[in-house]
Amino acid sequence: MAGGMNLGRRGPSLAERAASSGVPPSTAPSTLRGGLGGPVREQLPGRPAGAGHGRHCWVRDPPDAPGIWPGLLVEWRQREDGWHGRVAYAVVGEHGPVLVEAWLSAEQLKQG
Repeated sequence: MAGGMNLGRRGPSLAERAASSGVPPSTAPSTLRGGLGGPVREQLPGRPAGAGHGRHCWVRDPPDAPGIWPGLLVEWRQREDGWHGRVAYAVVGEHGPVLVEAWLSAEQLKQG
């Protein structure tokens, strides 16, 4: 193939490499446990419902980008004025998509 590019998979899968790494799964940080369905989290009192780390969300009218944008909720934090989520979202920029990371109020975030 041109440039030595190989489209077929050779060698062990990612799961097989992880299993043979010698690092037991129980040593993973608690925020990563829970498998592909998402981390295991207990609901905190007053925390916005249905949201967790690494979850898809819709970002409503972030600063400098009116509209609704797809995002990834990274974490929650409670402040004096309520809950805020740290999100990464993409908006249309002058030269193409721009990735933005920001803390936004829970009212600006909707579960995806």
